[in-house]
Amino acid sequence: MRPRAGGTARAGALALAGAVAASLALGACDSGAIGNSGPGSNGQSFVSGSPGTTVYGATAGPAAPRVTGTLLSGGRFALAQYHGHVVVLNFWGSWCTPCRAEAPLMARLARNFTPRGVRFLGVDIRDSPATAEAFQRDFHIGYPSLNDPGDEIALDFRDTVPPAGIPTTLVIGRNGRISARIIGQVSYPGLHGLISHALGQQS
Repeated sequence: MRPRAGGTARAGALALAGAVAASLALGACDSGAIGNSGPGSNGQSFVSGSPGTTVYGATAGPAAPRVTGTLLSGGRFALAQYHGHVVVLNFWGSWCTPCRAEAPLMARLARNFTPRGVRFLGVDIRDSPATAEAFQRDFHIGYPSLNDPGDEIALDFRDTVPPAGIPTTLVIGRNGRISARIIGQVSYPGLHGLISHALGQQS
């Protein structure tokens, strides 16, 4: 007997709602720690913005800007190179405690989703390349990161990323539009659900 289309749609909506709830629950745990933060503050808090998850949908989200920059490895990179793929874009800093807490989850998600065509890219905020590269080695981060010591790339995303909001993770659909945003530390099931949802959307 064929499953009813309406049931499938409802199941997908419930799965997405569960992913959002998981992300929101984790963000709420950290809400008391938000304040000014940076390399000199021992990373005890986020920088601006209330933690939580926003889901925009396949076509309603803002278009990702045409970002170009220098990778921590030294080469040049343009976000447009990933057009046609679901992209997970993570703004982080080695000095940020929530970034360190979520790093193993990001590495694991990248290992699980890269074979399915998802591309992961970091944007390292207010770090020296040497410190950032040590962070990537320590947490076995296999995907590239752009070097953004002056927040210039973050500024390109000012419509969706709080000013220097750390950490913030964006899920970008195949059509180049942002389909979801997490401000604050990600949870594995929450981000997993948002990526899976973006993979299932039509471009």
